[in-house]
Amino acid sequence: MGCRRTDCVERPLSRLFEKFGRLVGSYPIGFLLVPLVVSFILGGGFYFVERRTDNDIERQFTPKDGPSKKARDFVQKSFQSNESAFSSQRLYSLGYYATIIAVADGKSNIMTKEAFEDIIKLDHKVKSISVVVDRKLTFNTLCSKANGTCVPNDLLEIIGYNASNIAHMNIAFPLYTSPGSSKPTFLGSTIGGVRKNGKGLIDFAKAVKLVYFLENRTGAEAWLQQFHKTLNDQESRYFKVSHYTSQSQQEEIEKLTADGIPFFSITYALAITFSVVSCLRLDNVRNKVWVASMGVLSAGLAVLSSFGLMLYTGVPFVMTVANSPFLILGIGVDDMFIMVSNWQHTNVKDSVPTRMAHTYKEAAMSITITTLTDVLGFYIGLMSDFASIQYFCLYTSTAIMFCYVYNITFFGAFLALNGRREESNRHWLTYMKVPTEAPPKSSSWYTLCCTGGDYDKETGAEKIQPVNNFFKKYYGPLLTKPWSKVVVILIYVVYLAVSIYGCFHVEQGIDLQDLAADDSYVISYYKQDRRYFSSYGPNVMLVVTEPFPYWNRTKRLELRTCTDDFKKLDVVSEKFFTSWLDAYMDFGKKSQLNLNSERSFMKNLPAFFKALPEFEQDVNIERKTIRASRFFLQTVHIANTSMEIKMMDGFEEKRSCKSCKAVPLITFHPAFIYYDQYDVIVPSTVLNIGVTTAVMLVISLLLIPNPLCSLWVTFSIGSVIVGVTGFMALWGVKLDMVSMIILVVCVGFTVDFSAHISYCFVSSKKPGANGRMVDALFILGYPIMQGALSTILGVVVLAASKNHIFRTFFKIMTLVMVFGLLHGITFLPVFLTLFALCSSEKNKVKQEVKDGVVVHNVMNDGPANIMNNRPDEDYSYDNKGFMTDTCRRNIMICKENLNVYRQQLNVYVIGSDQHKHPNSEYDPDCP
Repeated sequence: MGCRRTDCVERPLSRLFEKFGRLVGSYPIGFLLVPLVVSFILGGGFYFVERRTDNDIERQFTPKDGPSKKARDFVQKSFQSNESAFSSQRLYSLGYYATIIAVADGKSNIMTKEAFEDIIKLDHKVKSISVVVDRKLTFNTLCSKANGTCVPNDLLEIIGYNASNIAHMNIAFPLYTSPGSSKPTFLGSTIGGVRKNGKGLIDFAKAVKLVYFLENRTGAEAWLQQFHKTLNDQESRYFKVSHYTSQSQQEEIEKLTADGIPFFSITYALAITFSVVSCLRLDNVRNKVWVASMGVLSAGLAVLSSFGLMLYTGVPFVMTVANSPFLILGIGVDDMFIMVSNWQHTNVKDSVPTRMAHTYKEAAMSITITTLTDVLGFYIGLMSDFASIQYFCLYTSTAIMFCYVYNITFFGAFLALNGRREESNRHWLTYMKVPTEAPPKSSSWYTLCCTGGDYDKETGAEKIQPVNNFFKKYYGPLLTKPWSKVVVILIYVVYLAVSIYGCFHVEQGIDLQDLAADDSYVISYYKQDRRYFSSYGPNVMLVVTEPFPYWNRTKRLELRTCTDDFKKLDVVSEKFFTSWLDAYMDFGKKSQLNLNSERSFMKNLPAFFKALPEFEQDVNIERKTIRASRFFLQTVHIANTSMEIKMMDGFEEKRSCKSCKAVPLITFHPAFIYYDQYDVIVPSTVLNIGVTTAVMLVISLLLIPNPLCSLWVTFSIGSVIVGVTGFMALWGVKLDMVSMIILVVCVGFTVDFSAHISYCFVSSKKPGANGRMVDALFILGYPIMQGALSTILGVVVLAASKNHIFRTFFKIMTLVMVFGLLHGITFLPVFLTLFALCSSEKNKVKQEVKDGVVVHNVMNDGPANIMNNRPDEDYSYDNKGFMTDTCRRNIMICKENLNVYRQQLNVYVIGSDQHKHPNSEYDPDCP
């Protein structure tokens, strides 16, 4: 009768790895040298790392096909800028500029004569900055101009650059109209922290902002760099100075790329130390110090080869890619621990090729599952809308594949060479042969330093390590107790409740300030800007994208209805709506013009533009037809990412609303290029996680020989994702492009933990669900714990980074490892025993020979024969078919390995394929 198990892929792969392991064990030198040569060749790609580095903020950290980029293209093509009539609100890009924020000390008022004397001096100092690029370039040479002069700072223009005027002037806020002028000046973005009196005049202000715009020409970047050097240590007795330029953010990101290099060095040292300590043995022959070191080296070679290959092929090197080596180191060490664990369970008396065959048959299958899930998780990340995440996934997935190949070749080859040393009983350090036991009357130091090679005489394997015994004798049996299972379930319920609570408090989006180092001058500027100048946000373009009969009164009313809908949004001020059409209607009314016919409307436009030239840039006229036009909405209270999201959602809702049937409208501001992330992060995260989970389920079904256990793996994925999402919100981590991709990767790591335990649980021949759980924890509990700890060690140094992206990576990866480990060695084992559906061995007698192990399940419904596979031992049975006292005594000697239960008895006997009992039946269709 065939097994109802999905192992049609798992079985042939296991046999293939068994053969490959024997091949590596037979010819280790070749498998050791080839990866070294390949790494040396591919490592040459690092020659191109500087040329391939690309940290352009817009290109790498904004959605590739964001709607605002399309809107910008339309604005750029439709509305030509006039360099002689500069207008900051009409820019389609942020342009070149430098800005200063002066914040009064303590609780003092900045609108004082003394403070403004220093502000005017500071303004003069800025305007005196000059650079030499072919020739001397001053601010007056480079500045943006309107009416032939540099664009002034409005507040300084209002007081006539005389600090004495500030004390007795009545300045209305946010709109101020100078005496003798009909054109109001908007001061909402110039004065911050304002307190007004009953007449709407400024009574107190905390901060003042000065902005210096430059033309896009040679020398502008050099001037901005000199501006930063000049303002870097600027001080005043009356206020604190923060400064920023249009190049600041890009320059700070460039600095951060190298921030991870020293951290990787520390991480590498930590990984080697942890691996060596984990594999350290007091036995001088069984010591795995060099094996552990080679495992870490293997991961390092994988990073060298994969990154070199990517750089050779021209893949850009982005700041996010710097996180990858930390991840790869953890993965590589994790796989190493799995292989070492399986090696230790082989018979030390077998030949090295045979031991390697047994090791690969089990270990290679496990690391193949985890590699497939990790690689596919990252390849699915290539669906991301962010180029920086795509390149991170490409580099990392390639590195994981190299890590896998090097583990089963380079590291496996060294494991075989180390096995040859153990086979000849040689010292791990001196490589000299040592006795297994110390001669009589020898000192304890001699025993400690000059003997080794001991092993478990009963099983033929290496002696069980204390930590493994902990899982076998204490932790595993503890989880089998009913009260323990109740406690685990209660802990899980609390975990799930807190996680779900956190999920409802997730914030999304990455601030531009998060792309700068914590000690950067940029951070201070962003904080002051958000604190004092968030009452009035971006001045947003509302663009009519098609020809429209503006002269038609009915159509104009329909258009006004549409614009009024936008003005009713909570994030828009109704008072500060800039409209060329309204101004034109007022102009026509004052000039007694009839603008309700196309001929008159178009004929009088030149006169209107001559009177109010700033509006000429808002109308695109081609062949006597208005192809497009734009209005301006003043946003308010954009103080954080939540308000930015609210603003973007509100505009999107109004654009798509059917109430505006008059004409298609789009909204645009240069900052929207960065705000587009809010539209794609959540949908992309959900899509990527969903696709990844589905792929993982398919892989689990193919490679774990039981479909129900594969469903438990899928359950673990969902549970860990909910936990990581909820707790990252409680830890202050936002859902941004960095956390988004790590959540996707979280799926792969969750499979790593749950697949190992599930695979071992299903493969175990122990009777009963509790027995299989203890067996699975005994075999893989410690390696899984080692792998989780090694990955945490791989990223823990990033907690000290000044880079927000690195710290986010550390926080989420720590959550993934902790919750994945918790599910792998606690929640999932208990659930597997409670829902004991992963066994097909109920109510039947099974006999199996696997790897030379004869397994007989003895049921309570009749007598049975318990046969040892060693032919030189004689077991006797009485005439009723039950064992004699001799047989019982032999079984009691092996009690640790025979596991007596109330009604079932499993006998595991380790031997070679040549020692199969002739009466044993082996069903090749059943694993």
